[in-house]
Amino acid sequence: MAKLKNIIKQLSEDDYQAIYKSLLESNAEKSAYLLHSMRIKHQSDAKIMEELEVNTNAYYTLRSRLNQKIEEYLLQQMDNPRADILKKVSNINEILFTKKRAIAIATLRKLEKELLDYDLSNELTVVYKSLKKLHINATDSFNYSQNYNKHVAYTLAVDKAEDLLAEYFKKYGAYTLAGRNERSDLELKLLRTETNNVSALYESHRLYVYQSCLDIFHRLYVEKDEKLEMELQPIEDILARVQQIFDFYLLDSNYYHLQNVIEFLKLEYYNHYKVYRKAEEFYESVNESVASLFTNYSLYTFPGQFLISKIVRNLRMDTLDQMYVENDGLFLDFESDVNDIPNHLIYCSYRSLSCYYVKKYEEAAKWMNQLLNSVSLKKYPYAHLEVKLVLALHYCLIDDYDLFHQLINSIQRQIRILGKEKCEHLLVFSKILKVSQSDAKKNKFEKITELAEKLKSYTYMSFMPTLLIPFDEELISILARG
Repeated sequence: MAKLKNIIKQLSEDDYQAIYKSLLESNAEKSAYLLHSMRIKHQSDAKIMEELEVNTNAYYTLRSRLNQKIEEYLLQQMDNPRADILKKVSNINEILFTKKRAIAIATLRKLEKELLDYDLSNELTVVYKSLKKLHINATDSFNYSQNYNKHVAYTLAVDKAEDLLAEYFKKYGAYTLAGRNERSDLELKLLRTETNNVSALYESHRLYVYQSCLDIFHRLYVEKDEKLEMELQPIEDILARVQQIFDFYLLDSNYYHLQNVIEFLKLEYYNHYKVYRKAEEFYESVNESVASLFTNYSLYTFPGQFLISKIVRNLRMDTLDQMYVENDGLFLDFESDVNDIPNHLIYCSYRSLSCYYVKKYEEAAKWMNQLLNSVSLKKYPYAHLEVKLVLALHYCLIDDYDLFHQLINSIQRQIRILGKEKCEHLLVFSKILKVSQSDAKKNKFEKITELAEKLKSYTYMSFMPTLLIPFDEELISILARG
């Protein structure tokens, strides 16, 4: 709730009244009450739920809708000045054909200044092209021609940086599912180098932001070299500079939206260095935006990482049951993109584990089966094994012996093909399940406990949902009775 409360607190009185009136006029009385309670009464979430007579799921849904309404209103207010400028650019030909030369030049120069303030290079090329034509018989023609060429080249550089950013996170998804091999590691490093080279072409805050989105993520999750880190600009300083850019260009719609990405990177940065108190300052904000992060931001970051971090956080805080409760509200109207296999796989696995943590094993199995039926994981054999093993555990817990034995035989064949030495933790996990379902009754608890202790020695590195299942005494007792 932190993000929503903070936004509401910072609304101007005029904006607050306009949103409140709009909600009442659209018969959204509960949303209006929620807005009023957070703005005027400063009530706790529990108190608001009590007064509205709604459960946790309904409250998350209500909060999500209010957040969306506020953001739509703020975006509409923010876009108006930019829309006016873009409208003027679209009318340049009308100016050239209907106005006297002196008036046309004065108008274009004023428009040039406004476009420079908004850093709209693509539109500036149209202005410089027109000014170049108007000065074809004057010495200024060369200057405008140079400005035109410069902004065309800069626009292409920004487009290239955006393409490289999207390609990087597409490859990172494959990298995390494939078990992080040397080839994909090299591909990511080369994309990072190419992005750095493109960014070095211009002194550009926009290129700096795109470069930072890639560079920070890369340093946290790909190239973890402590000696190299000592020579580079501190990540905290990069995040601070990006935030300064966002604060300065308040009317830039790209930066308005990319704030979600930067808050996510701040969260991951503090998680990485185990500064959990600082990480909590950004957790609620990112958590509230998780559906949007998956839907709209996979070109700028890797959203699946947040769900992994979320599970790890709740494991650490012993609050795993909270995830299931809030999921319906957080993922209201959300449809995972099956073509984006890495993020889709992590999303479905997260939903399955959320069910598992509250002992809804049949629902957990449905999520994993839905995943296996919606995408082919043949390109990612290790990830495929992870999913199968989690599903096999669910089958153990719902006593579906036929499906379990069918699946565990397939898993064992796949482990033999890949090589036991390449998937040690998966082999240990499969042994736990085999012991659980064996006919021998003697020392089952002790055998599973010993294997579970061995499983704890492995470090979570890529997509490893099997390592996100805590083998506590309760689970071991249930499996030992199998």
